[in-house]
Amino acid sequence: MREYPSAAGRRLRAPGPCSWEPGLDIRMAPALPITKGKPMSEIDDAPRTYSGALLAAIAVALVGAVAGLIWSYSLSGRLSTQQAELADARQQNVKMAAELRETDARLRVATEELGKSLGLTQKQLDERADEIVRREQAQEAASKRLESAQRQTAQQVSAVSSEVSNVKTDVGGVKTDLGKTQTDLAKALAQLQTMRGDLDGHATLIARNHDELVTLEHKGDRNYYEFTLRKGHKIPVSTISLELKKADTKRSRFTLMVFADDKQYEKKNRNVNEPLQFYSGKSAQLYEIVINSVNSKNEVAGYLSTPKYPSTAQ
Repeated sequence: MREYPSAAGRRLRAPGPCSWEPGLDIRMAPALPITKGKPMSEIDDAPRTYSGALLAAIAVALVGAVAGLIWSYSLSGRLSTQQAELADARQQNVKMAAELRETDARLRVATEELGKSLGLTQKQLDERADEIVRREQAQEAASKRLESAQRQTAQQVSAVSSEVSNVKTDVGGVKTDLGKTQTDLAKALAQLQTMRGDLDGHATLIARNHDELVTLEHKGDRNYYEFTLRKGHKIPVSTISLELKKADTKRSRFTLMVFADDKQYEKKNRNVNEPLQFYSGKSAQLYEIVINSVNSKNEVAGYLSTPKYPSTAQ
């Protein structure tokens, strides 16, 4: 350990080997003032917080930079692929254009040769081509019209089928109504009065009014003619003629003349709703007269019943 002279005449010892030059004055440095404030742990934590935020910002920036590089690389790859495809398409277009020019040239040569072989000019060939085009267009238009007509026919057939179905339904309803009418007619006929005629006691159904006469008409086996007779007037009814001679309103009796087949029949003092029978026609068919009401001493009303197909006298 070395000793060094000091200004106060004291000697200082160095803690270890040291090189010292003569004339160098070593003095004690004044003591630094002690400043009171925050603890050292708080002073040390502030720089550490700033360092963590800085590191986080740097990490985020690095991640963003890496993502940008990846996206740029992907975009560059796609762009390169599209450029290659575009170049291929251009080459194909160039090739197709060349082939099209070659085809046009061959077609012109073939057309010229055809024209020469047929003795036709280019104008005539063009006219022939235009005619073929027009013919094809006409055929196409005809096909379209045919398709339209077929669609319309199909629609009409569908409509007719629907109408037929409706008609079938209506026919079913008519059959039902007809059955009901027949039933009602049978009931009405059962309610009609049966009377014996004045000729040979032949029983027959009579109508006592217009509604019952309509029921007899629906039966369909004879013809019926309504009439009104006035005294002194001879009127034709179907194939015969009738004339009223007398009428009695109190007793509901009457007398009339029948003219048929150039013959006369007097029906004297007969009653209302009594069948007055006689034969007439070529084959002598049965006719019936029924007077339903004596309206006054000069007028009566009733009907004539004749066969469905009466014969005429010779």
